[in-house]
Amino acid sequence: MKMDVIILARHGEPNLSRQVRLNWRGYKYWWRLYDEAGLKPSQNAPKIIKDLAKQADIVIASTLPRAIETAERAIGGPVKKLEPLLVEAPLPPPNLGYFRFKPTTWGAIARISWCLGFSGEGESQVEAKVRAEKAAEVLSDEAAGGKMLFVAAHGWFNRMIRPALKRRGFKCVEDHGDLHWSYRRYERPSQKVK
Repeated sequence: MKMDVIILARHGEPNLSRQVRLNWRGYKYWWRLYDEAGLKPSQNAPKIIKDLAKQADIVIASTLPRAIETAERAIGGPVKKLEPLLVEAPLPPPNLGYFRFKPTTWGAIARISWCLGFSGEGESQVEAKVRAEKAAEVLSDEAAGGKMLFVAAHGWFNRMIRPALKRRGFKCVEDHGDLHWSYRRYERPSQKVK
């Protein structure tokens, strides 16, 4: 039986230190730098990621540099299809005054706050869920007809897409977690192209 396949991969490790302590304003600036940063120069895509990307009929990346470079290192050349719907869900830090934390701690505080309804001036969780539905629809349509997609995107947003893919008949058949260069493989019996 022919299958529609979507590989949702998390990007490689960005070229930005997490070994700093920042207040909430500093973390907002750090997050902007994170979004602008590419990958650490010495990083290579793991063999499994290269193999999956080379098997794919279509390679798609989020429009953020770390995802674009992940796709490029996976295929060994420029990525031709960028999808703005796939950018990471925002991490707006709440104003905690002068408290200083490492970016990892701020990330946890910001994600919890965001899930509880705080979005600062950015995209809310409700808006991001709508975007995840749209992204899943785009990916589902691209995979229809028995194609394999390799998608270089982001950890949290990839998780947000999961339920939307399941509603479109995809099943997660491989789950390799959420670390850099990790991936999940989704499959469904092939759908006819609309």
